[in-house]
Amino acid sequence: MSKGFVLILSGPSGSGKDTVINELLKKDPDTMVSISMTTRKPRPGEVDGVHYYFVTKDAFEKAIRDGEMLEYARYGDNYYGTPRGPLRAWTEAGKTVILKIEVQGAAKVKEQNPDIMMLFLMPPSIYALRKRLAGRNTESAEEIEERISIAKKEIVGSYAYDYIIVNDRVEDAVNHILDLIRRHRRLLDTGAEAG
Repeated sequence: MSKGFVLILSGPSGSGKDTVINELLKKDPDTMVSISMTTRKPRPGEVDGVHYYFVTKDAFEKAIRDGEMLEYARYGDNYYGTPRGPLRAWTEAGKTVILKIEVQGAAKVKEQNPDIMMLFLMPPSIYALRKRLAGRNTESAEEIEERISIAKKEIVGSYAYDYIIVNDRVEDAVNHILDLIRRHRRLLDTGAEAG
């Protein structure tokens, strides 16, 4: 059986992360997306263990104390983070687990886990990114400019990633990422046989 691994995927808002991930999941049955843990209440239609692991504040803080969180952050009154247990189980089952997190969280995870593969999804240009954000019709002009400002900072941090993929055409970006995933699996399998 192939050895699984964790793949961090980051990129600015509007870079196409969700679209690319959805296409990867369709094309590769051994790839999945990590499920985050949160203390917030489920929204209508959200299912525990599918959309998030919904837990109490006490349970989340115990997981932090016990070293069971790969990464976590607090937003307002709620915690969000990635529990180690499911990641271990999935990678032991041979899955490639995509961890979609922002640049700061990715840097913390990489610091503690230098073997994790990191991939940054880059928009083709700031102009294209602005056009994509405006095309969503979900934010005001001011909010779009704020996202552009954040994107520029994130792009500066992309030097720390193992790979940078420009998402000009979704199909090309997906095929490039699939190629990287398959090469990494072969490398891990070869290393496992040699070790």
